[in-house]
Amino acid sequence: MAETDAAREPNRDLARDLNRSVEIAAQAHQRLLAALDELIERDALDVAAPSLLPDWTKGHVLTHITNSGEGHCEIFDAAMRGEVGAQYPHGPEGRAADIEAGATRLAPEQRDALRQSIWKLEGRWAASNWQGKGITPNGGEVAVRDLPFLRIREVAIHHIDLDIGYGFEDLPAEYLRLELGRMEMLWKARQPMGLTPLPSVALALAPPQRLAWLMGRTVVDGLDPASIY
Repeated sequence: MAETDAAREPNRDLARDLNRSVEIAAQAHQRLLAALDELIERDALDVAAPSLLPDWTKGHVLTHITNSGEGHCEIFDAAMRGEVGAQYPHGPEGRAADIEAGATRLAPEQRDALRQSIWKLEGRWAASNWQGKGITPNGGEVAVRDLPFLRIREVAIHHIDLDIGYGFEDLPAEYLRLELGRMEMLWKARQPMGLTPLPSVALALAPPQRLAWLMGRTVVDGLDPASIY
Protein backbone atom coordinates (compact mmCIF):
# COMPACT_ATOMS: atom_id res chain seq x y z
CA MET A 1 0.00 0.00 0.00
CA ALA A 2 2.83 2.38 0.87
CA GLU A 3 4.44 1.79 -2.52
CA THR A 4 1.17 2.49 -4.32
CA ASP A 5 0.68 5.75 -2.42
CA ALA A 6 4.25 6.81 -3.11
CA ALA A 7 3.87 6.07 -6.81
CA ARG A 8 0.77 8.25 -6.94
CA GLU A 9 2.40 11.27 -5.34
CA PRO A 10 3.99 12.64 -8.57
CA ASN A 11 0.60 12.39 -10.29
CA ARG A 12 -1.02 14.22 -7.39
CA ASP A 13 1.58 16.96 -7.62
CA LEU A 14 1.10 17.28 -11.39
CA ALA A 15 -2.67 17.44 -10.98
CA ARG A 16 -2.36 20.07 -8.25
CA ASP A 17 -0.03 22.22 -10.34
CA LEU A 18 -2.23 21.86 -13.41
CA ASN A 19 -5.39 22.77 -11.50
CA ARG A 20 -3.65 25.81 -10.08
CA SER A 21 -2.45 26.96 -13.50
CA VAL A 22 -5.89 26.52 -15.06
CA GLU A 23 -7.50 28.48 -12.22
CA ILE A 24 -5.03 31.37 -12.39
CA ALA A 25 -5.21 31.48 -16.19
CA ALA A 26 -9.01 31.58 -16.15
CA GLN A 27 -8.89 34.42 -13.63
CA ALA A 28 -6.41 36.29 -15.83
CA HIS A 29 -8.82 35.87 -18.75
CA GLN A 30 -11.71 37.37 -16.85
CA ARG A 31 -9.59 40.17 -15.40
CA LEU A 32 -8.52 41.27 -18.87
CA LEU A 33 -12.02 40.98 -20.35
CA ALA A 34 -13.49 43.02 -17.49
CA ALA A 35 -10.89 45.75 -18.04
CA LEU A 36 -11.65 45.84 -21.77
CA ASP A 37 -15.40 45.91 -21.15
CA GLU A 38 -15.02 48.88 -18.83
CA LEU A 39 -12.82 50.82 -21.25
CA ILE A 40 -15.05 50.12 -24.24
CA GLU A 41 -18.15 51.15 -22.31
CA ARG A 42 -16.48 54.54 -21.78
CA ASP A 43 -15.19 54.62 -25.37
CA ALA A 44 -11.71 54.86 -23.86
CA LEU A 45 -9.87 52.06 -25.65
CA ASP A 46 -7.92 53.33 -28.63
CA VAL A 47 -6.53 50.22 -30.34
CA ALA A 48 -4.35 52.42 -32.58
CA ALA A 49 -2.53 53.90 -29.56
CA PRO A 50 0.96 52.63 -28.72
CA SER A 51 1.37 49.75 -26.30
CA LEU A 52 4.41 49.31 -24.08
CA LEU A 53 5.93 46.96 -26.66
CA PRO A 54 8.12 48.54 -29.34
CA ASP A 55 6.33 49.04 -32.67
CA TRP A 56 3.12 47.43 -31.43
CA THR A 57 -0.18 49.20 -30.89
CA LYS A 58 -2.74 48.05 -28.36
CA GLY A 59 -4.49 46.40 -31.29
CA HIS A 60 -1.38 44.36 -32.05
CA VAL A 61 -1.20 43.16 -28.45
CA LEU A 62 -4.88 42.24 -28.27
CA THR A 63 -4.74 40.40 -31.59
CA HIS A 64 -1.65 38.52 -30.43
CA ILE A 65 -3.37 37.39 -27.21
CA THR A 66 -6.36 36.20 -29.24
CA ASN A 67 -4.27 34.41 -31.85
CA SER A 68 -2.04 32.84 -29.22
CA GLY A 69 -5.10 31.27 -27.60
CA GLU A 70 -6.26 30.01 -30.99
CA GLY A 71 -2.80 28.52 -31.45
CA HIS A 72 -3.08 26.68 -28.16
CA CYS A 73 -6.37 25.24 -29.41
CA GLU A 74 -4.50 23.95 -32.47
CA ILE A 75 -2.12 22.08 -30.19
CA PHE A 76 -4.92 20.61 -28.07
CA ASP A 77 -6.85 19.49 -31.15
CA ALA A 78 -3.78 17.80 -32.63
CA ALA A 79 -2.96 16.12 -29.32
CA MET A 80 -6.46 14.64 -29.12
CA ARG A 81 -5.77 13.08 -32.55
CA GLY A 82 -2.46 11.71 -31.31
CA GLU A 83 -0.50 14.25 -33.34
CA VAL A 84 2.00 16.99 -32.50
CA GLY A 85 0.51 20.29 -33.64
CA ALA A 86 2.15 23.66 -34.06
CA GLN A 87 0.86 26.74 -32.28
CA TYR A 88 1.32 28.68 -35.52
CA PRO A 89 0.96 26.23 -38.43
CA HIS A 90 1.82 28.91 -40.99
CA GLY A 91 5.14 29.75 -39.33
CA PRO A 92 6.58 33.07 -38.15
CA GLU A 93 5.61 34.91 -41.32
CA GLY A 94 2.02 33.76 -41.08
CA ARG A 95 1.90 34.65 -37.39
CA ALA A 96 3.16 38.18 -38.08
CA ALA A 97 0.76 38.64 -41.00
CA ASP A 98 -2.22 37.53 -38.92
CA ILE A 99 -1.33 39.98 -36.16
CA GLU A 100 -1.04 42.83 -38.65
CA ALA A 101 -4.34 41.88 -40.26
CA GLY A 102 -6.21 41.88 -36.96
CA ALA A 103 -4.57 44.84 -35.26
CA THR A 104 -6.72 47.50 -36.94
CA ARG A 105 -10.10 46.03 -36.00
CA LEU A 106 -12.34 48.24 -33.89
CA ALA A 107 -12.05 47.87 -30.13
CA PRO A 108 -15.38 46.01 -29.67
CA GLU A 109 -14.42 43.58 -32.43
CA GLN A 110 -11.07 42.99 -30.75
CA ARG A 111 -12.74 42.35 -27.40
CA ASP A 112 -15.36 40.03 -28.87
CA ALA A 113 -12.75 38.02 -30.79
CA LEU A 114 -10.72 37.64 -27.62
CA ARG A 115 -13.75 36.54 -25.62
CA GLN A 116 -14.64 33.93 -28.23
CA SER A 117 -11.09 32.58 -28.29
CA ILE A 118 -11.08 32.39 -24.49
CA TRP A 119 -14.30 30.39 -24.41
CA LYS A 120 -12.90 28.10 -27.09
CA LEU A 121 -9.61 27.55 -25.25
CA GLU A 122 -11.20 26.94 -21.86
CA GLY A 123 -13.44 24.38 -23.55
CA ARG A 124 -10.32 22.60 -24.79
CA TRP A 125 -8.98 22.58 -21.24
CA ALA A 126 -12.18 20.98 -19.97
CA ALA A 127 -12.05 18.24 -22.61
CA SER A 128 -8.31 17.53 -22.54
CA ASN A 129 -6.64 14.41 -21.19
CA TRP A 130 -3.46 16.52 -20.87
CA GLN A 131 -1.37 14.09 -22.87
CA GLY A 132 0.92 14.90 -25.77
CA LYS A 133 3.12 17.73 -26.99
CA GLY A 134 3.01 20.71 -29.31
CA ILE A 135 5.41 22.95 -31.19
CA THR A 136 6.07 26.44 -29.79
CA PRO A 137 6.63 29.55 -31.95
CA ASN A 138 10.40 29.14 -31.65
CA GLY A 139 10.24 25.55 -32.90
CA GLY A 140 10.69 23.84 -29.54
CA GLU A 141 8.42 21.27 -27.99
CA VAL A 142 6.01 21.95 -25.15
CA ALA A 143 4.01 19.46 -23.10
CA VAL A 144 0.26 20.00 -23.33
CA ARG A 145 0.04 20.08 -19.54
CA ASP A 146 2.36 23.12 -19.49
CA LEU A 147 0.14 25.22 -21.76
CA PRO A 148 -2.10 26.70 -19.02
CA PHE A 149 0.89 28.16 -17.20
CA LEU A 150 2.21 29.61 -20.44
CA ARG A 151 -1.25 31.04 -21.03
CA ILE A 152 -1.09 32.90 -17.70
CA ARG A 153 2.13 34.49 -18.86
CA GLU A 154 0.65 35.39 -22.25
CA VAL A 155 -2.44 37.04 -20.79
CA ALA A 156 -1.13 38.61 -17.59
CA ILE A 157 2.11 40.06 -18.97
CA HIS A 158 0.47 41.34 -22.14
CA HIS A 159 -2.28 42.85 -19.99
CA ILE A 160 0.54 44.96 -18.55
CA ASP A 161 1.89 45.67 -22.04
CA LEU A 162 -1.48 47.14 -23.04
CA ASP A 163 -0.78 50.07 -20.70
CA ILE A 164 -4.36 50.29 -19.45
CA GLY A 165 -3.72 50.61 -15.74
CA TYR A 166 -2.51 47.11 -14.83
CA GLY A 167 1.07 46.62 -13.70
CA PHE A 168 3.50 44.05 -12.36
CA GLU A 169 2.45 44.99 -8.83
CA ASP A 170 -1.08 43.82 -9.73
CA LEU A 171 -0.08 40.28 -10.70
CA PRO A 172 -1.61 37.51 -8.55
CA ALA A 173 0.79 36.67 -5.72
CA GLU A 174 0.90 32.95 -6.53
CA TYR A 175 1.67 33.54 -10.19
CA LEU A 176 4.28 36.17 -9.33
CA ARG A 177 6.04 33.69 -7.03
CA LEU A 178 6.00 30.87 -9.56
CA GLU A 179 7.02 32.99 -12.54
CA LEU A 180 9.78 34.71 -10.62
CA GLY A 181 11.22 31.33 -9.65
CA ARG A 182 11.17 30.14 -13.26
CA MET A 183 12.67 33.33 -14.65
CA GLU A 184 15.42 33.47 -12.03
CA MET A 185 16.46 29.90 -12.79
CA LEU A 186 16.41 30.66 -16.51
CA TRP A 187 18.62 33.73 -16.02
CA LYS A 188 21.10 31.77 -13.89
CA ALA A 189 21.26 28.89 -16.35
CA ARG A 190 22.10 31.24 -19.21
CA GLN A 191 25.07 32.87 -17.55
CA PRO A 192 28.56 31.92 -18.80
CA MET A 193 29.47 30.13 -15.58
CA GLY A 194 26.06 28.48 -15.18
CA LEU A 195 23.75 28.98 -12.16
CA THR A 196 25.38 32.31 -11.33
CA PRO A 197 23.54 34.09 -8.48
CA LEU A 198 21.47 37.12 -9.42
CA PRO A 199 23.25 40.46 -8.93
CA SER A 200 22.71 42.04 -5.53
CA VAL A 201 20.98 45.00 -7.18
CA ALA A 202 18.42 42.63 -8.70
CA LEU A 203 17.91 40.78 -5.42
CA ALA A 204 17.25 44.08 -3.66
CA LEU A 205 14.34 44.85 -5.97
CA ALA A 206 10.79 44.14 -4.86
CA PRO A 207 9.52 40.93 -6.54
CA PRO A 208 7.29 42.73 -9.11
CA GLN A 209 10.16 44.97 -10.20
CA ARG A 210 12.59 42.04 -10.32
CA LEU A 211 10.23 40.13 -12.60
CA ALA A 212 9.78 43.21 -14.79
CA TRP A 213 13.56 43.42 -15.16
CA LEU A 214 13.91 39.71 -15.93
CA MET A 215 11.21 40.03 -18.59
CA GLY A 216 12.84 43.06 -20.17
CA ARG A 217 10.01 45.41 -19.22
CA THR A 218 12.04 47.85 -17.13
CA VAL A 219 15.51 49.36 -16.93
CA VAL A 220 17.24 49.38 -13.53
CA ASP A 221 20.18 51.59 -12.65
CA GLY A 222 23.26 49.47 -12.02
CA LEU A 223 21.90 46.45 -13.91
CA ASP A 224 22.48 45.33 -17.45
CA PRO A 225 19.40 44.05 -19.28
CA ALA A 226 18.51 40.50 -18.27
CA SER A 227 18.53 39.50 -21.98
CA ILE A 228 16.87 36.15 -21.34
CA TYR A 229 15.01 36.16 -24.65
